[in-house]
Amino acid sequence: MWSLPPSDSVLHLLALVALTAQGMTAALAAGRRSMDYLGVCFLACVTALGGGTLRDLFLGHYPLVWVANPIYLVLPGASALLTILFARLVHRLRLAFIVLDAIGLVVFTMTGCDVAWQMDASLPIVIVSGMVTGCAGGVLRDVLCNDVPLLFRSELYASVSVVTGLFYATAFGLNLNAELWTILTFILGISFRLLAVRYKWEMPKFVFTGDDERKP
Repeated sequence: MWSLPPSDSVLHLLALVALTAQGMTAALAAGRRSMDYLGVCFLACVTALGGGTLRDLFLGHYPLVWVANPIYLVLPGASALLTILFARLVHRLRLAFIVLDAIGLVVFTMTGCDVAWQMDASLPIVIVSGMVTGCAGGVLRDVLCNDVPLLFRSELYASVSVVTGLFYATAFGLNLNAELWTILTFILGISFRLLAVRYKWEMPKFVFTGDDERKP
């Protein structure tokens, strides 16, 4: 999982919001697959903590925060259970899902970059660390729900994580105000992701069907 920044930092508060948001996206996804309550809670924890767990395993960053502090398992699980209570009152679940997932993507990308930077990693590793932290949890959620992951759909997703990571990492090198830069990065990342969904911005695709091959 991501490592929580100091409790008085903006990133710490955003991280708690992201944990809650990803727990809610898991509940919405689980509801479409008619999972029981235990399945909903499990999916919420995997979604919220999976990306950071993979990152920490890759970087050798121990102990995992949710192992040292099991309380961090409670927040996504509890938010998922609460989502069950009012999900039927939400008429635009797809919009809610996209917005909540965007929050998790952006905030977890920043926390992933922060962890790698604190370990004195090079810039490419910082960016990859942010991307793994931001994207992997959502991929695990979608795979477990037998859906095509958002990462592999048309609108920009991983690209949003990379741009967010690069923008956030700028503060590391230039010694900019951390709190202000965190807020600016959050606004940039959320806006970029939602605009990509709204206007269907896409990366170039490689399409190969083999139609040009000669048939015997």
